[in-house]
Amino acid sequence: MVLYILVIAIHVIASLILIAVILLQAGRGGGLNESFGASSTQSILGTKTSVFLKRATAASAVIYIITCLTLAVMTSHRGQSLVTRGGAVPVPTHDQGPAGSSPVNEPVDY
Repeated sequence: MVLYILVIAIHVIASLILIAVILLQAGRGGGLNESFGASSTQSILGTKTSVFLKRATAASAVIYIITCLTLAVMTSHRGQSLVTRGGAVPVPTHDQGPAGSSPVNEPVDY
């Protein structure tokens, strides 16, 4: 359970970083880079801004895909029934008596 929550937290952080990095990249319209001014982003991240943003995009995308696959596998294992996991629990039927007693097999007259 703790591992599942940790993977979800990493997944959320990676997705937020991926969104931010993609929006900061200068595309055809300049992206958010133009609204903040290209010089301010370059001064914060240095002169190799595009190289840094491309690497950050690639790294966060890889982390995002890995956490997606991990969560899919973990969720599929959580959704299995007890029978497929091997922990079958006996289900009482209507012909059993009170708990702890054996079923009574009485002949039925028709």
